[in-house]
Amino acid sequence: MLAMDLPKTFSRLENDKQQRILDTAIEEFARHGFRQASLNRVVQRLGIAKGSIFQYFGNKEGLFQVIFGHAVEMVRRSLRQVKQETAESDFFERIRKSLLAGISFIDQHPRIYQIYLKMIFQEDFPLRTAFLQQVHLFSAEYLRPMVQRGLDRGELRQDLDPDMTVFFLDALMDRFLQAYCVSFLDAGAGLYQAPPDQLDKKVKEFIRLLREGIGRPPHGEPRREPDPPPMGDPDKRTP
Repeated sequence: MLAMDLPKTFSRLENDKQQRILDTAIEEFARHGFRQASLNRVVQRLGIAKGSIFQYFGNKEGLFQVIFGHAVEMVRRSLRQVKQETAESDFFERIRKSLLAGISFIDQHPRIYQIYLKMIFQEDFPLRTAFLQQVHLFSAEYLRPMVQRGLDRGELRQDLDPDMTVFFLDALMDRFLQAYCVSFLDAGAGLYQAPPDQLDKKVKEFIRLLREGIGRPPHGEPRREPDPPPMGDPDKRTP
């Protein structure tokens, strides 16, 4: 069922039972976070002995590690499909489709994304730093070949630093998706719980801003510098 390393005792279970345990654990961690999650509640909902959880995962950390690996594998599958479908597309279309895939993943798996948000904003716990580092390393691993290809094909400005461009994209896309789910991160952008038609416009505007900022200008057309601010009446300027 899962393309990842699993504890041997858990991997021997039937797929349906594996999925039921994972779904129940995801619900618990999404609602309560790591520290307040209760294995007692998990086993009560599953109708199994608490010892079974320890046999499968060792402890709560072991269970969370499996949940995290499961979530990462799901994201990998989603983005792998995007890469395949956009193999012939330009850089900005690939980023657009990647962002839309992120939105779709959140809509389909809101509890998994809620666990991610809790890791960022609400609590510290063992292995949190390692988990979040893995998320962003995975993002960089996904984005870096796209950036390099965009540079090689002349779709991006040739003066860009690839590593900083990857960092920039990861930060922007992550914040976009967070603002879609967290009201105080929206900051008036109109992303929070936006309906599909409005969200599509926001994604297009996001891509337009990217294209204006890091895209290569049309051949022979210099990049336009912003106009200087008006000086105003020198006698009325604030000293």
